[in-house]
Amino acid sequence: MNLESELSAVFWESSRWGTHRGPSVVKEILTAVALGIAAGSVWKMHQWNEQRKVRAFYDLLDKGEITVVAAEE
Repeated sequence: MNLESELSAVFWESSRWGTHRGPSVVKEILTAVALGIAAGSVWKMHQWNEQRKVRAFYDLLDKGEITVVAAEE
């Protein structure tokens, strides 16, 4: 019984669950930077896509292929 409790104590002290360490500041900063870069990249791709659509619209408008004035019937 004593051996069993000693083995249990050794296991829990050496495992990750036995000793609770506080939050890692460096890990949190790196995670925040990675998430920020990922979110910024997605937003930038969305912005480029919208900019491409607007440019295409104004190019067609300048060429006279489309108009914003409703046609009279």
